[in-house]
Amino acid sequence: MTGETAVQWIAAGLFALAIIHTFSTKFFEQLAHRHPEHAGVFHLIGEIEVVFGLWAMVLIVVMAVLIGQADAIAYLDSRNFTEPMFVFAIMVIAGSRPILRFALWCVRQLASFIPVHRNVAFFFVTMSLVPLLGSFITEPAAMTLAAMILRDKFFAHGISNRLKYATIGTLFVNISIGGTLTPFAAPPVLMVAGTWGWDVWFMIATFGWKATIAVFFNGFVLTSVFRRELARLDTTSKATAERVPSFAVVIHVLFLAGVVAFAHHPAVFMGLLLFFLGFATAYKQYQDRLILREGLLVAFFLAGLVVLGGQQQWWLQPLLTGMDATTVYFGATALTAVTDNAALTYLGSLVQGLSPEFKYALVAGAVTGGGLTIIANAPNPAGFAILRGHFSDEAIHPVGLLFSALPPTLVAIIAFQVL
Repeated sequence: MTGETAVQWIAAGLFALAIIHTFSTKFFEQLAHRHPEHAGVFHLIGEIEVVFGLWAMVLIVVMAVLIGQADAIAYLDSRNFTEPMFVFAIMVIAGSRPILRFALWCVRQLASFIPVHRNVAFFFVTMSLVPLLGSFITEPAAMTLAAMILRDKFFAHGISNRLKYATIGTLFVNISIGGTLTPFAAPPVLMVAGTWGWDVWFMIATFGWKATIAVFFNGFVLTSVFRRELARLDTTSKATAERVPSFAVVIHVLFLAGVVAFAHHPAVFMGLLLFFLGFATAYKQYQDRLILREGLLVAFFLAGLVVLGGQQQWWLQPLLTGMDATTVYFGATALTAVTDNAALTYLGSLVQGLSPEFKYALVAGAVTGGGLTIIANAPNPAGFAILRGHFSDEAIHPVGLLFSALPPTLVAIIAFQVL
């Protein structure tokens, strides 16, 4: 066995260990309570955002031993870390107080047209229209806004554990499919749109209208099931110091728009982020704490996924290309649960001569399964990082997420396979 072949097998094993690790983070949190003298280490490896970065570091060390330090570093340099950097930048800006206040105002205005209890209407708009907004401001930005709105308006007011899991499962699915109205907002679509010539009109006609129906249906069902609990909540905000002047809101929106517009150019959007940090510091009276820590953890998670995922092509690509269109749809939906959906579609874009039916099935399956696990879709870690503090032990149980995401995933399957 050559050194490169050994690396491939070890990388597959480490990838499997990383997935098992993501399902075991609560175990490490329990160890931290049992062994307080080592609590810091156990808390660190119990952070789900740290998992893939940790095992990616192990992979690079193994590569350095087996094929040499120069080749290991060359592999690391060959990885594209634009997406982790972009998610970090968009989370920090979209999570700022002016953007959040503006988003809350917009949701409140739209909810006022729905003739039901204001909490019920507000929740429905957040779970349906905000995910669809991801087609224009990108899915990570939509996830950040939706998660922060849900955190402040509902999770912070003591909703039931059942509603928490049902909400996060539906949110992850709706964000994953809600970004398919355009070719640039959803990572799995972005990976293939240029290669396959998919433009906005193609996306709307082929994916967008089906996703819109599924998103609204999922939001409506979830809201209807929990309408009594939502109506009983006292979500009246007592904060009066959160108002920000219009000029601050406009400038924050321009920063957000700039980062979205230059999403493929890290030198530009990271420069804009630095300017944003300077502006936020100059007018800190209009800011809450910026979510820098959460953004960095999410970026670290995604960067680790990029490093580990880059060594999975040798078994993933033959597996995908050996399927027909129907099989690849359900195969992609299932594989997305254990690997990033953008990685699946990227591998498909490398294959020549695929039929239109196969292309549709691959991308539709990838976005359908995007809510099943934390690692299934790039924006999921962002929502996890923002909402986890309102779950028991600050941990969202992977099995709980999986089961809560299954009903909205089934709706997405019907939308993409039957409509």
